[in-house]
Amino acid sequence: MLDSDLATIYGVSTTRLNEQVKRNRGRFPDDFMFQLTAEEKAEVVANCDHLQRVKYSPTRPYAFTEHGAVMLASVLNTKVAIVASLHVVRAFVRLRAALVEHSDLARRLDELEAKYDDQFKVVFDAIRALMTTPDVQRKRIGFRDNDDA
Repeated sequence: MLDSDLATIYGVSTTRLNEQVKRNRGRFPDDFMFQLTAEEKAEVVANCDHLQRVKYSPTRPYAFTEHGAVMLASVLNTKVAIVASLHVVRAFVRLRAALVEHSDLARRLDELEAKYDDQFKVVFDAIRALMTTPDVQRKRIGFRDNDDA
């Protein structure tokens, strides 16, 4: 998302949002945020009608990944940003609880498998396959060509 879109969501001006990013630059590594090139800016403006005001801006906008958008919530002090930060913290707490429960389930499955003979091996293998998360290759975010990386 562009800085202007996130500024609207979080209820601040784009200038204020970018000030906070500059003050907290260490919180925004390259995989959280990058500045569009002039060519990327022109392409985005041409493809997105709601960005016409960006077309006439003398500065190139910043683009934020989902991680950058979440980090913005932690450096901005608006009601929306605070609520977003709370949601993120609560999501991580739930994730931790799910991981603990998942490991407990794996332990119980091992105990059951040790107790029963090979006739249930197929069932145990199927359950273990369902418990593993698939490896997902993430696409690179942004408009840059692979040659520019």
